[in-house]
Amino acid sequence: MTSVSALPWPGPLAAAAWLQGHLGTPGLVILDVRPIERYRLGHVPGALHSDYAGWRATSEGAPGMLPDPGALASMIGALGIGNDALVVLVPEGQNAGDFGNAARIYWTFKVLGHDRVSILEGGHAGWTSGPAARPVQAGDAPAPAPARFSVTLRPELRATAAEVEAAVARGDTRLVDARGDAQFLGEAKSPAARAAGTLPGAVQLDAERLFAENAFRVEPGDVTEQPGGIITFCNTGHSAAVTWFALSEVSGRKDVRLYDGSMSHWTQDPARPAVPGRKG
Repeated sequence: MTSVSALPWPGPLAAAAWLQGHLGTPGLVILDVRPIERYRLGHVPGALHSDYAGWRATSEGAPGMLPDPGALASMIGALGIGNDALVVLVPEGQNAGDFGNAARIYWTFKVLGHDRVSILEGGHAGWTSGPAARPVQAGDAPAPAPARFSVTLRPELRATAAEVEAAVARGDTRLVDARGDAQFLGEAKSPAARAAGTLPGAVQLDAERLFAENAFRVEPGDVTEQPGGIITFCNTGHSAAVTWFALSEVSGRKDVRLYDGSMSHWTQDPARPAVPGRKG
């Protein structure tokens, strides 16, 4: 049987046919990131379940922050994932919200220095749809043998509050709000944020629009052609992971960072401004 070290990385989006052809390959780890009750009803054969909540933490009064890297390394190792593993993440595949689970975990792997990670194109819905009649497995998978996962942090993929403050002051970084119109325009707010509004100077790139247009390609003239770096944000770094994935992994920009705290963290300090966004 082919070893996972011989498997080429299928890219940020792994086709269902590719995954089906490599089921059972040693070192290939399939992580289903849907709710546990959905997983138990039926999942890609051999897939493990991983609770999305464990991939985020509350810090400095804000939910959705990157957890302690050591704690993440222990959790990943307990899933049987070592540094040589090839990981395929499986979301539901119905909307940008559920894709955000996979995109945020994908980003976390990248921040921790692990490149061999992909998201199943079409998610579980794509796996079970069409004429292929791909197999599913119900119930819980056996516990994997623990592995050692070592972290090599990539801080260039994550924006801190201080870096966002500096970017707002300089005006030389494209700040990309992944939320819908109501929250971007300041007409509504998430309970996680102290105040309504967006970052000063931000532009909008709605994660739902990216999902609806399929394949997460960003249209020319959106933000991909703009000079300077990009920081994506939302309320808790969830929808922002979708726009980060589209800009960084699909469109290939190498200067995209995710502000994991997003508006929930930004608005913890009343001195940081939140303003109504502007369309166009």
